[in-house]
Amino acid sequence: MNPRNYVLVHGAWHGGWCWRRVSDRLAAAGHRVFCPTLTGLGERAHLLSREVNLTTHIQDVVAVLESEELNEVVLVGHSYGGIVITGVAARAKARLKQLVYLDSAIVADGESWSDALPPEAVVARRKAGAESGGVSLPLPKAEFFGVEDPADRAWVDRRMTPQPFGPFDQKMRWGGPIGNGVPKLYVDCVDPAFPGLAGVKNRYRGTPGWTWTEIRTGHDAMVSAPEETAKLLLEFA
Repeated sequence: MNPRNYVLVHGAWHGGWCWRRVSDRLAAAGHRVFCPTLTGLGERAHLLSREVNLTTHIQDVVAVLESEELNEVVLVGHSYGGIVITGVAARAKARLKQLVYLDSAIVADGESWSDALPPEAVVARRKAGAESGGVSLPLPKAEFFGVEDPADRAWVDRRMTPQPFGPFDQKMRWGGPIGNGVPKLYVDCVDPAFPGLAGVKNRYRGTPGWTWTEIRTGHDAMVSAPEETAKLLLEFA
């Protein structure tokens, strides 16, 4: 089997660190793996500002593809990272082989991240963003993401950093359909299911152009089920 190029994009409040267990397994199978941390998060939390938005995060990932001269990329986006990879596909389709949406938000052309969430969550997040002066969203607890193991919860709670608020209401213009013609796989984490994504999943499950599969773990699959997640990425990509 020829080595593949995997680029794994984390979700809100996380960083490249969250992929460690999955990336180690993919690398052990002989593949190249990149886990960029988006601006303002993780080890780049010192760059958090009101100016950080979705355009910033899309450019973060495009820059990895370009600077590493990557092609035939399997691009994976978890949660909020699913919006980011949609933007990358709109800009860098020629470098991509497969998009994998790991229990992620899906945002169509002209929509924002806030459009993908239930109304009550939108109200709460806008209030929190206003309280920070439009800079960030405060930290949830790891249990919010369905992380059940106490040691895993402690690890995730220790590592998470505030999420930049700028991406929340930014209307995105993809200039075409979601994925820009790159094959799309959606991985639905069903046990326990993340309630905030129910609307997105109901909207897109079974629609043309999407391959859909399930994994029996919580929302942070790369933490709670790394073996199954890595296996799935190796099988479907």
